[in-house]
Amino acid sequence: MMLIALLAFVLGHAPHPGPLPPGEGAELAQRAPKNPPPLERGVPDLDQGTAERFAKLALACIDREFPNKPEHVLDSAADAKPPREFHPAFFGCYDWHSSVHGHWMLVRLLKKMPEIASAREIRARLGAHFTQQAMATEAKYLDVKSNRSFERTYGWAWTLRLAAELKTWNDPDGKAWSESLAPLTNSLLARLKDFLPKLASPIRTGVHPNTAFALGEALDYARTAGDGEMEKLAIKRSREYYEKDRACPIAYEPSGEDFFSPCLEEADLMRRVLSRDEFGKWLSGFLPGLAADKPFPLSPAVVTDPTDPRLVHLDGVNLTRAWTLNSIGRALPASDPRRRVLEGSAGEHARAGMARVSSGNYEGEHWLASFAVYLLTDAGSNR
Repeated sequence: MMLIALLAFVLGHAPHPGPLPPGEGAELAQRAPKNPPPLERGVPDLDQGTAERFAKLALACIDREFPNKPEHVLDSAADAKPPREFHPAFFGCYDWHSSVHGHWMLVRLLKKMPEIASAREIRARLGAHFTQQAMATEAKYLDVKSNRSFERTYGWAWTLRLAAELKTWNDPDGKAWSESLAPLTNSLLARLKDFLPKLASPIRTGVHPNTAFALGEALDYARTAGDGEMEKLAIKRSREYYEKDRACPIAYEPSGEDFFSPCLEEADLMRRVLSRDEFGKWLSGFLPGLAADKPFPLSPAVVTDPTDPRLVHLDGVNLTRAWTLNSIGRALPASDPRRRVLEGSAGEHARAGMARVSSGNYEGEHWLASFAVYLLTDAGSNR
């Protein structure tokens, strides 16, 4: 747990990073160690102070309605309403999906650290949002024809992650909130089951519509909830989309505003779909340059302006790379020499990403903590 302790110290004592001076990003990248120690995992854990700091970031935004970036189609002038009227549960945190995963993070922190200092406030705020009436309104919004593709598929994926979190929590509040969320969860599941057979080719972007990320979250939900239909469909489409892929052009990454690595998201999905032996062979063809005697081809991305809401995505790509690299490595046999390369790169990306969660700028602070908690609590393993 040495890395986690180090990250907690950095987060607790380092000043908020501001915009980087010209050229500094390149210098920082050059000073980064070429062979960092592996990301140590063990039982998921978080330092209490760091967890509290992350919780405060979400608490500061889930009831903050503005600024707001709605993904909303106006069918008439009557649809020109403030976000809270359409989304009484998820109107804050700048956009709908960030609000959803901000709520997920607060639930995750309560489950993992029930004695967190903000526990009482977190429960009160979540209780005010997870009402049956609010969730019924959220679900009803999706019934409007113009809204059927609303937040497809990124917001859908985070809603399934939230639903799975609540389903596995033996807590009176958690059980009540899970029941309240059910109409929205079921509505999005129905839409996903309808959409995937129509999607002829996967969306391989490094931002919200990435199909591999959505399929991974859907598969985790299906296995948690016992939804055999969703599990079967997710596996079927994953194999059809990705099983024959070879030589992913990972050296082209990242694009200038990515928060996903398209190649690593795909590999992180396929480790959920294939057996360990199958996955090891598939990975050899998919990332043929991955070998014990070669450095990993990706270095942490650098954000030159954290006040730019799109450029700051690159702080997120370091966190998502870290959790996918770690999961991909763990899916390989213990004797596979590629594990050390993947773990080392995961640690390097984790350190870069964690140092930027609290920048003092709302453009990043309304969402990055959720990614950090996903990483440090190993959420993708469903533990």
